[in-house]
Amino acid sequence: MARELFIERFLEIAKQYIQNSYAPYSRIRVSAVLETDKGYFVGVNIENASYGLTVCAERVAFFKAISEGAKKFYRILIYSPDINPSPCGACRQVMSEFVDDNFEVIICSEEGEPVILELSRLLPYKFSTQHRR
Repeated sequence: MARELFIERFLEIAKQYIQNSYAPYSRIRVSAVLETDKGYFVGVNIENASYGLTVCAERVAFFKAISEGAKKFYRILIYSPDINPSPCGACRQVMSEFVDDNFEVIICSEEGEPVILELSRLLPYKFSTQHRR
C-alpha cells in the first residue's frame, strides 16, 4: 500500500480506536496501527496504577500481530490527540526484535504533518543477539 494511502486510511482507524485507550493516570491517549503480512493490527495504551505494568499502544499492536501469526511487519502509524507520540525505549527495542532498520514509524498528532522516521534513526544502537525469526 502506498505511504500516503496508508497514512490516510490508518490514521482514520487510529482515531476510531483512540476511545479504547485506558489512560486515567497520564491522560495521554495513544493508538497504533501496524501493517503486516496478515493485515493490520491496532493497539492502544493501557495504563496501570503500578506504572511499570503499563503497556504502550505500539507493543499491544505488535503482540497482537505476533500472536495471530504475522511474520512480516511493514510499518506502524502511532497517533495521539494529546501529544506528539514518539515511541518509548521499550517499544523501540521490541520493534527492533521483529523488523529491519528501515522499518517506517509514522508519528501523527493533531498538530502538523505526520513525521516519518526509520527505526534505525529512533534506535541507532539497539541491543541485539543477532536473533531473527
